[in-house]
Amino acid sequence: MSTEHASPIEPDTKDWTWVLDETCAECGFDAATVGRSSIAGAIRDNAAFWARALGDPRAGTRPEPAVWSPTEYGCHVRDVHRVFAGRVEQMLTDDDPLFANWDQDETAATQRYDLQEAAGVVPDLVAAAEVAAGWYDGVADDQWSRPGRRSNGSVFTVETLGRYHLHDLVHHRWDVRWIMGE
Repeated sequence: MSTEHASPIEPDTKDWTWVLDETCAECGFDAATVGRSSIAGAIRDNAAFWARALGDPRAGTRPEPAVWSPTEYGCHVRDVHRVFAGRVEQMLTDDDPLFANWDQDETAATQRYDLQEAAGVVPDLVAAAEVAAGWYDGVADDQWSRPGRRSNGSVFTVETLGRYHLHDLVHHRWDVRWIMGE
């Protein structure tokens, strides 16, 4: 991995929950078109993309000094799966859980995304995606509307959380589209 690019990344402080109501102008994700029965399959398909993308020898290279490399994005996607799998589990086992705050930028810094190797990220990302997909596969028809809340007060159902989760995956695939010539 190329470490000469360890410039700081601007923290993302946006509240992205609006993507549940509007099409993302950047990546084109439209939550309204996502059926709940397709969430698990879309997670698995996205993980397969990351396995291919992180096999590229350029995966550890940042396209610009203050933009994550595909490997760093892959680390983030892996951790997104872990967080969302935990949240779905909470929603299915607890009544209206309040999710612990997750600071993705702190995670990136403490886990040293900038020093991780793509070959080590891929199996963990694929495994985390499979765990998350498994949780969505196991949601019964009457559980999709179970609620949960983020620390900032945003309320989700299992279904809207799944759509929100998918946006993160689609958006980050869009972020690294250059590596696959997309």
